[in-house]
Amino acid sequence: MKTRQSIFVAGVVLLCAAISMATPSFTGEWKMNASRSDFGQMPPPSSVIKKITHEDPSLKDVTTWIGDQGEMTIDAAYTTDGKECANKSPMGESKSTLKWDGDTLVIETKADFQGNTATITSRWTLSEDGKTLTEKDHFSSSMGEGDMTVVYDKQ
Repeated sequence: MKTRQSIFVAGVVLLCAAISMATPSFTGEWKMNASRSDFGQMPPPSSVIKKITHEDPSLKDVTTWIGDQGEMTIDAAYTTDGKECANKSPMGESKSTLKWDGDTLVIETKADFQGNTATITSRWTLSEDGKTLTEKDHFSSSMGEGDMTVVYDKQ
């Protein structure tokens, strides 16, 4: 009897450890918090909304940017298992790989935007309460390099 209890307790401990190591879910509608975001040298958009459906390893991200040049929606589908994912947007084609670095989702993208090759590294993190998504981007292209941080509040 004592052996069964020990096995049960060990099983519960392993289950709790597995749950605590689960990757965060980015599912939800997210709206840019302009006062906490920093677009560096780029002009900030007036609005950014992300609608994310995330059931690891599948991640779908529909992002709508509204700025001085109008509205642009990017509809992208990824997997978080390190396999290359190809997507098209109004700006051109891109190929991305996504992988986890602890609780941070790292997105490496190579893109051809209207004849300009660009490399973008994005790092997504969630706040402890799951109500804030922070996206830190570093991009480089023939036109230069830059960084931006976009902070989103869950709606």
